[in-house]
Amino acid sequence: MIGRIAGTLLEKNPPQIVVDVGGLGYELDVPMSTFYNLPNLGEKVALVTHLVVREDAHLLFGFLTEAERAAFRQLLKISGIGARTALAVLSGLSVAELAQAVALQETGRIVKIPGIGKKTAERLLLELKGKLPAIGGATKVGAGETAPVAPHDVASDILNALIALGYNEREALGAMQNLAPDVGVAEGIRAALRLLGKG
Repeated sequence: MIGRIAGTLLEKNPPQIVVDVGGLGYELDVPMSTFYNLPNLGEKVALVTHLVVREDAHLLFGFLTEAERAAFRQLLKISGIGARTALAVLSGLSVAELAQAVALQETGRIVKIPGIGKKTAERLLLELKGKLPAIGGATKVGAGETAPVAPHDVASDILNALIALGYNEREALGAMQNLAPDVGVAEGIRAALRLLGKG
């Protein structure tokens, strides 16, 4: 089981990144909460990880904090929630926001996440009750200053990230029309998710 990866950040194509560990490039899918806080390309990064083994693939998911990974693992225990959906939940809400939604049983906040209907949202809130507050603080496992990367094509990265999170192209492009022309990738994704969440 791969539990932690530390190396050099080679690629950032939301929601996927590549980390070079001793000449070996590991592809990881990360939630947007982690993506926003990654260092620049070429800098050192450390992530706690979760490996999902399927018949057709081995998928590695990375997180900057133990709290994110713990929340991800709790989400995977819920019937009907797969790794992609769990990633979408943590991209739409921070761990603190998810814990708040669970404490207040706010179905409305959960159904805004693509791929989650009312029944799944209700089950998710019920099954997570009492399990998230025990998750530790949001301490980073890696070092490195947080700074936005200069993207090769900001609009394309934002669009791909939104589609990877379950929004269709029409929804994603609609949200992107309201973004500032000089917006960075992380800020653009965050702003687009906020706009889509109000829909």
